[in-house]
Amino acid sequence: MRTRSARFSRADRLRRSWEFRRANRKGRRIVAGEFVVLVAPIVRAERFRAIERRRLGVTVSRKVGNAVVRNRVKRRVREWFRTHGDRLPADVDIVVIARRDAAELGGAEVAEVLDRALVRPKVSTP
Repeated sequence: MRTRSARFSRADRLRRSWEFRRANRKGRRIVAGEFVVLVAPIVRAERFRAIERRRLGVTVSRKVGNAVVRNRVKRRVREWFRTHGDRLPADVDIVVIARRDAAELGGAEVAEVLDRALVRPKVSTP
């Protein structure tokens, strides 16, 4: 198991719109109060199987709040992923979609909601 650095590196992110669409199409949907979480398996070529990778994508619409509020929500979700990512299953793409009430959560509350949705029930890939 690799150790998590303090950075949210480029390899840890979903960056392309087709990656988000694939997670929406192929992923398992988990509704967790202030968030909707999509968990989709990563399909890799055989030569890349040895690398355990979890990737995160965060979507926060304007309905959640202005740019300051949206960025705060994204930072809190990324912080949760940095600190709790090792407890998630390997080789999955995770997309976290924030709902309106996510703007009112603090960092510890975001971690609690996402832990309850993903870490504790031992999420399996579809």
